[in-house]
Amino acid sequence: MEKIKLFLESDTGKDIMVVIIVILVGLGSFELGRLSKESDTGGIKISSVQEKGDYKLEYANQGANAVSSVKSANTINSIIKDNSGKNFFASNRGSKYYSLGCSAGKTIKQENRIYFTTGEEAERAGYTLSSSCN
Repeated sequence: MEKIKLFLESDTGKDIMVVIIVILVGLGSFELGRLSKESDTGGIKISSVQEKGDYKLEYANQGANAVSSVKSANTINSIIKDNSGKNFFASNRGSKYYSLGCSAGKTIKQENRIYFTTGEEAERAGYTLSSSCN
């Protein structure tokens, strides 16, 4: 025990302890960063509750689901009916239209979107296909 105390009080012992502390702090920070990344949500999952007829909106996250809210069946159905069969959308303030899978239009707010079934329908309304969606 005396040898350990003498070693830790020496300059070499202090240097080794500083290196060990720096390594432990670095590993702890790395692990905290990984934990915070795991809490990111992977998307929204809609599932039904059989006994009440309501729908749950859940965050789909690597096996763990957190319920964000419960909506009535009428609210969810009205959202789904607005977009059913629609393959294209445009901003009500812009001149370009986008396919539903195109990431170029993701910044357009839902309340500003106009939906079209076909590209021809969007072009008849005066919109042109975005060059980012080709």
